[in-house]
Amino acid sequence: MPLTVQKTYLTNNDCYRAGRSLSVQGLMLHSVGCAQPSATAFVRTWNQPGVKACVHGFIDANTGTVYQTLPWTRRGWHAGGSANNTHIGVEMCEPATLHYTTGAHFVDQNPAATQAAVTRTYEAAVALFAQLCRAFSLDPQKDGVILSHREGHQRGIASNHGDPEHLWAGFGLTMDSFRQAVYTALQPQTPPAGKPAVPFLGQVTADALHIRSGPSTDTPIVDTIRDYGVYTIVETAPGPGASRWGKLKSGAGWVSLDYITPV
Repeated sequence: MPLTVQKTYLTNNDCYRAGRSLSVQGLMLHSVGCAQPSATAFVRTWNQPGVKACVHGFIDANTGTVYQTLPWTRRGWHAGGSANNTHIGVEMCEPATLHYTTGAHFVDQNPAATQAAVTRTYEAAVALFAQLCRAFSLDPQKDGVILSHREGHQRGIASNHGDPEHLWAGFGLTMDSFRQAVYTALQPQTPPAGKPAVPFLGQVTADALHIRSGPSTDTPIVDTIRDYGVYTIVETAPGPGASRWGKLKSGAGWVSLDYITPV
């Protein structure tokens, strides 16, 4: 399922209004710690003065949609420590099938439904973190680049939380497997066997794929593809900001092949 990111900035939140900038050095993954699958519920309740927390995004547990609540380069209030100065923070919403008892302990009232929701947010987080690693030239395998809130606490840069491992443990998911999945998602895709490298048909997998005047994020954006359509790539080239770039047959410009699946 293609990654969908909706910008819903928390413009009334004190953190947003503080307007401090963030020099992105890493990404921190959180899980909300309550049985609330709806990202918009958090958007509504956090978009007001007096809320002492603010993350860069929430991942909806029902749909996998990412609600971006801060510009990626604005300092958030998510870690409860110095990681706020270095890391983008993203919260995964949790399914309504959980009944929390004390702290990070809960009773799972419908394990199959819980697993489906956890898998949905996990996969959306992988896609989002791959996109952010690409945008900010981050290496997901480098120590300290991708951390959970729990790992941040272990390093002394975040408050004492156990997420998301407290939720993942029952489903065989770990931060090591998550980092590996992000790394794998960053690798260039190979056209199907038997087809030449170029030209080839490719389907857009991003909800908004920029067309640029050249094979680089340093070149101007000339248009944006929003239809998940199939396009003909007639030339490929390396360039900053993508593992590989492809030139559109229409002559409109170049697109990142990281968001093109050969068909």
